[in-house]
Amino acid sequence: MAGLVSSRGCHKIRGSQIRELLDSKLNVLFDCDGVIWNGETVVAGAPEVVTLLKQQGKKVFFITNNCTRPRASYVTKFIRLGFTDVAEEEIFSSAYCSAAYLRDVAKLQGKVYVIGCQGVVKELREAGVPIVEEDTDAPTGTIYDYPLDPDVKAVLVGYDEKFDFIKLAKACCYLQNTECLFLATDPDPWHPLRGGRITPGSGSLTAAVETASSRKATVIGKPSCFMFECIASQFNLDPGQSLMVGDRLETDILFGANCGLDTMLTLTGVSTLEDAHGYKDSDDPERKDFVPDYVVETIADFIEAYEEEEG
Repeated sequence: MAGLVSSRGCHKIRGSQIRELLDSKLNVLFDCDGVIWNGETVVAGAPEVVTLLKQQGKKVFFITNNCTRPRASYVTKFIRLGFTDVAEEEIFSSAYCSAAYLRDVAKLQGKVYVIGCQGVVKELREAGVPIVEEDTDAPTGTIYDYPLDPDVKAVLVGYDEKFDFIKLAKACCYLQNTECLFLATDPDPWHPLRGGRITPGSGSLTAAVETASSRKATVIGKPSCFMFECIASQFNLDPGQSLMVGDRLETDILFGANCGLDTMLTLTGVSTLEDAHGYKDSDDPERKDFVPDYVVETIADFIEAYEEEEG
């Protein structure tokens, strides 16, 4: 592409450069939190960007490590925030992909013990993956007071605001069986909240289970390639024709690099341009994959790029 240089160059682009890049791609993959919206506030121009890209013949997908809601609930959120043309099959969450992995790849013959919220549980149920049904009136006490299901063949850890010592202990008991699969929805260590507060993410809970069980989890969400493989298997995507747009260098951008996609950092979320340059200037070769090919202030710059060309 004339005028564009990638190779993890961290090039800040706008106007015709954005248009040139988008014209070279058939597929655009967006992270959600920090890119499309921040909490319950839509990023200005995001609905128009999605519509514009589809009008240009692009396939648009939304891939998120947030496992707190099922895909149907994400559709409701998109509509609530002003998006008019987002379909459920375009949304790939770590909860949905975890269920797909257990059903289609692991072909699990048994139950899953879930540390996670209802978003994870609902996706597993919709995929037909059996889970251990927890007794909400279970006694308090030690691990000896809780029965263990002999049919458990996998432990799945996701975001869980009710995570406690007993859940940790039960997971460790199941994982003593080396044939029991150990999966994590995503590695995100924390998530930003309003007022400058944060909440521990799935990665923090997974780290606790890993330490206590002396097992290492297989991560389904970004930066693992399985989420892209899940999309590609359904829509026949070519990595070379795809652009990954995200706000977090250690997950979104690394995911793109791992999957062979061009990557773009948008500055409306977690990572900053200074963070990206820090990784670019690092002597650690592994950190180079955290460096995006391109940087934009916001995906709303896509609108300006097309208007500039048409003008």
